[in-house]
Amino acid sequence: MPVVQTWGLGKVYRTGFWLNQKVESLQNCSLTVEPGETFGLLGPNGAGKTTLLKILLSIVRPTSGRGVLLGRPLGDRAVKQRIGYLPENAYFYDYLTAWEFLQFTARLFQIPKSLYQTRIPQLLELVGLAQSTTKKEPLGRYSKGMLQRVGMAQALINDPEVVFLDEPMSGLDPTGRYRIREIILSLKEQGKTIFFNSHVLGDVAQICDRIAILARGELICSGTLSELLGTGDSYQVTVKGGNEEGLQRWLTNLRWKGDCWCGELQGEPQEFMAGLRLMEAQLLSLNLARPSLEEFFIGKLQERGMCETRTST
Repeated sequence: MPVVQTWGLGKVYRTGFWLNQKVESLQNCSLTVEPGETFGLLGPNGAGKTTLLKILLSIVRPTSGRGVLLGRPLGDRAVKQRIGYLPENAYFYDYLTAWEFLQFTARLFQIPKSLYQTRIPQLLELVGLAQSTTKKEPLGRYSKGMLQRVGMAQALINDPEVVFLDEPMSGLDPTGRYRIREIILSLKEQGKTIFFNSHVLGDVAQICDRIAILARGELICSGTLSELLGTGDSYQVTVKGGNEEGLQRWLTNLRWKGDCWCGELQGEPQEFMAGLRLMEAQLLSLNLARPSLEEFFIGKLQERGMCETRTST
């Protein structure tokens, strides 16, 4: 049974002084997330990613459509005990220490004291925060990266089956992004289902089992990276040495770049490498020829006129 499933979700907000203007934030959104998946929802700013996530969490009610979470209709209160949530702009009580904040969160879930006293140190170790600091320093003195780690810990305090993360890498330096990425990977190893929004494509490509692209409230596509980008029927090759005549037997679109030959391999890589040895040439790289996630993402937006194309002058 899918963990998340939606049918035709839509959300219209009313704006203006008389609330007589309508903004369609989400339209006819249908998706499925399976148990144990790490699912990444991609999209530019204002695409409707946070709106969709809040509808799944019943923070916002949909204007149309329906969905289920953990087999129950959206809004079922019993399900909330089984999920964790880290909002993009989480609010923290500046005067509390991290330890006190996690205690407060645990009590909201009615977790027994004997259990959360063991759970909190484990979570602090997972997110990379020293216990000596978390018991003394108030959250008001924490950096953005440290607060994000505390937020991740509170999202996991109830040992949830499903974790929702809204832009978890936003505003973090490379070290902070690495730490959050490692935490997500550790949750994945535990069999948790992870649903997160992001526009940091490099992190998504490393983490996610499946992705979907949302733009202007419309779900453009979804699937695994192999399904969306293709497996690649040829290889991009970079070779140092050899000669043009010999390489043309194996490579198409052959070109000289810097001090190396580049081209697309047609044929078996093993036979090509044997040919390189005869030419006393060196293979520098051999990669499947398929677009990057960034190229695919921008291409999909351009197809719908949602992204400007670069023009030469």
